[in-house]
This record gives sequence, structure tokens and C-alpha cells, in this order.
Amino acid sequence: MTATQLAALARTPEPQRMLRRFLALDAAVTGANAVAYLAAPGPLGDVLGVRPGLLLALGAFLAVYAAAVGLTASRPHPPTPGVRAVVEANLAWAVLSCLALGLWLTPSTAGAVWTLLQAVTVAGFAGLQHAALKARQSISP
Repeated sequence: MTATQLAALARTPEPQRMLRRFLALDAAVTGANAVAYLAAPGPLGDVLGVRPGLLLALGAFLAVYAAAVGLTASRPHPPTPGVRAVVEANLAWAVLSCLALGLWLTPSTAGAVWTLLQAVTVAGFAGLQHAALKARQSISP
């Protein structure tokens, strides 16, 4: 499914469901990254060209963040401030990933590609979540 198709889903008559799904998908992908970084920081560090300690720290952070996003997704009506915080955090992550790549990280080619791909993915989640939140607000009193 493309980002355009997902964005179109956010404009369905059921934006509440789409918002919860986009949040849950974000939590699942983030949680999977956290598990990988925590379970295999050495091998992943070798492939990505980053220190295992950095991956451990990122994994711990991502585990907590995934849990918070998952909790937000589990609410029947995710609170607007919480959703906005997720959107803003995702945008900040995407920007900081690109800045880190350009300013202080020196990853392998695979690591550079991975960093850019995850930044685009996280920015995509932010866009989808924002669109679903706007759609929900447009039909709610």
C-alpha cells in the first residue's frame, strides 16, 4: 500500500479507526526497531557502521516511545494533545536523523540508507497521523 493510498484511507468516514490504526502501526514498527537494536546491537552496529552503545540507547528510547504510542493507539478516542505530541515527535525524529547523518554520524552505506529510510518512514507516519487527526476533527463537534 502506498503513502497516497494510506492518506486516502485517513479521509474515510471512519477517521477515528484510521487514526488508531496509524498510531498502532507506528508503535509496532517502532517496537520492532527497539527489539532489534536491543537484541543485536553488535551485529547491527557492524552492518550499519554505528557503535553498539548508540543502538542500545536508541533501542531503549524506542521501546519506551513505542509503548507510549501503543497506549495512545489503544484508547477508544486517542486524545488530541497526545496525538499531536506523537506527530511532533515523529517529525523531530525525522529531522534529527537527517541532521545526525549530515553532521556527526559516519555510518556505512547501509547505515546511511537505513537512516534515510527510517526518517522517511517516520515522517510518513507523522503525515498520516496528522491527516487522520484533521479528518477526525472535521467530523467531530
